[in-house]
Amino acid sequence: MSDTTTTVAKTTPASTSRSRVFVQKLLLIFLGFFSGAVVVEIALRLAGYSFPEFYQVDEYRGYALRPGAQGWYRKEGEAYVTINSDGLRDREHTKDKPQNTVRVALVGDSYPEALPVSLESAFWLVMERKLQDCDAASGRTIEVINFGVSGYGTAQELITIRERVWQYQPDLVLLAVTTSNDITDNSRALKGTDRVPYFVLRQSQLVLDDSYRRSRSFRFQQSRIAYIGRWFRDNLRVVQALGQAHSALRIQIASWRQHLTTSPKTESQTEEKSDLLARSAELGNDNLVYSAPQNQVWIDAWLVTESLLKQINQEVGERGAKLVVVTVSNAPQVIPDPKVRKRFSERFMVDDLFYPDHRLKTLCESESIPVVILAPELQTYAELNKVFLHGFGENLGSGHWNVAGHRVAGELLAQKICGAGLLK
Repeated sequence: MSDTTTTVAKTTPASTSRSRVFVQKLLLIFLGFFSGAVVVEIALRLAGYSFPEFYQVDEYRGYALRPGAQGWYRKEGEAYVTINSDGLRDREHTKDKPQNTVRVALVGDSYPEALPVSLESAFWLVMERKLQDCDAASGRTIEVINFGVSGYGTAQELITIRERVWQYQPDLVLLAVTTSNDITDNSRALKGTDRVPYFVLRQSQLVLDDSYRRSRSFRFQQSRIAYIGRWFRDNLRVVQALGQAHSALRIQIASWRQHLTTSPKTESQTEEKSDLLARSAELGNDNLVYSAPQNQVWIDAWLVTESLLKQINQEVGERGAKLVVVTVSNAPQVIPDPKVRKRFSERFMVDDLFYPDHRLKTLCESESIPVVILAPELQTYAELNKVFLHGFGENLGSGHWNVAGHRVAGELLAQKICGAGLLK
């Protein structure tokens, strides 16, 4: 017994010493990382680096812009973005409409949200300024309020109108339709996410599918842990940088995988490309919007979209306001070089790049909804002036409207609204 006791007595101090050394090393490592993070944080702030999170969970729409968020947006273009106190990418507005004012509520997705450009360059503010000179305004102030949120489809836009727009008492509701993705955004099968609401048709009636609210991921986003994570993301540039690095790495890995899995096309594969579903898998669903739907998923997506437009028109009318539908342009539609447009059309077997615009125009006219189709006239402008209206820097010609695109679209839209007497 005494020998055992002696052994324990002899080994315990050594073991304790090793533990202390291990803890001290851990502390030194932690302090090293902490000191380095502080230095990097200071450097990033001095350099003006900022990639804030502009969105938050929304009970009715899945997500929405976060009130008070601000910072630089550089994913496409560059602009310092400020979200107002009511969660709009806009100036502050009173809920009560001022006297002698015509209010226009703009509802849409990333085009009216316009993060890549400054607020003053956004097409709806260009339009607002131009409309002040419209004779139909009769000396009244024209006030445009922007409810656009990136990624929204017509379903989320209808919910936005119901939950947010009527608080501001608009006279005119301007619905901006992005044909390149709004049709797919209205289909769970085509959009490929369960994190947002959809409408489905049952016995020709629109039925809201808000099952996302019961999902585990949606509940987690409302948890305290998620809140703490958002706080770190909002306040630490280091965390923002790590997030951007992670996103860039994922994109690069996806690009490598696509390159590695791409093989020369055989004759049978070429024949498959005549099938819309095969082309969809290779080239992306959104490009199929330029052709009439030839499978049930696309047929349903169009039917839901058209039913949503009818529903919006009905509800806007019931509120004593007027609905105007405007289709924005997609980059391939307004490429300045007609030869490039032709190659795009041949690659995707497209007969009419304006098919979605024409289809929506036909629907609106049958429902007596005023409609403005921008793409054909934007194409003419781009071709005559040899200017790209979409894209920035190395990506000129693709993506969203650049400053020139916003300017021309805003001026054209003001001209159409004024000329049609829609402000009366």
